[in-house]
Amino acid sequence: MEKTIKIPSNRVDLAATIHFPNKRMENGKFPLVIICHGFIGNRMGVNRLFVKAAREFASQGFAVLRFDYEGCGESLGEYGSYEFGRFIQQTKDVIEFASNIENVDEDQIILVGHSLGGAVAALTACTEDRIKKLVMWSAVGHPFHDIVRIVGHEEYQKSLSHSFVDHEGYALTSHFFESLTHYSPLEAAKSFTGDVFLAHGTDDQEIPVDYCALYHHAFKRGESKSCVKEVIARADHTFSSLEGSAHLFRSTLQWLLMHTDSHVREDHKMTQR
Repeated sequence: MEKTIKIPSNRVDLAATIHFPNKRMENGKFPLVIICHGFIGNRMGVNRLFVKAAREFASQGFAVLRFDYEGCGESLGEYGSYEFGRFIQQTKDVIEFASNIENVDEDQIILVGHSLGGAVAALTACTEDRIKKLVMWSAVGHPFHDIVRIVGHEEYQKSLSHSFVDHEGYALTSHFFESLTHYSPLEAAKSFTGDVFLAHGTDDQEIPVDYCALYHHAFKRGESKSCVKEVIARADHTFSSLEGSAHLFRSTLQWLLMHTDSHVREDHKMTQR
């Protein structure tokens, strides 16, 4: 079952969709995956990446919540007018809302972040005790430098003298860009104490695949319980090919099943027989 909902955050409502698992777990509760989309993205994902992922995970016993950040998709607000820290706060508001959904196991809430959402998920997980499992797909490593490279240095310079720059219909302010300089998810990763799964495509033209190794090193050097990385051959930034997305979903789901309570794993085994 899928249901469209609204989640209050500060002065706006965030549009969201929740996917309930096809089967109820033995203890009556189910783990929840929260998907954090990337830069000027939405809860659908490019080529419906997040929709397909949510339905795949729900078929294996997970509830999935995907949402639009303020000013994206169907959420109210103006994306690019506020600072980066608001993404973290919005994610925490979603976690708070999700932890109160009936039958959600609040001890098994997993953040999945893609691209800039990967950086947001990492930074959120490091300051949110309820998150003990983290998944990062094609994650941004240096928010300021990566976003400026995507937007273009000349366009960034325009934002400094014209108060904002029009990037694909989004008014990105100098305030937004400046706020990115205050965050280093690669450094913050060292303080996360839970389990981590990293995935990146070799043909990613937007965010360097080398970041996957850098994150892996940071988590392993730090306090993480475990960290696994998966480099997917020929996959692009949004895993747009059938082969790339299938590999991503398969490897992510395998990791999720290994890191959830035994009743979830047993239920999965039964469906495979």
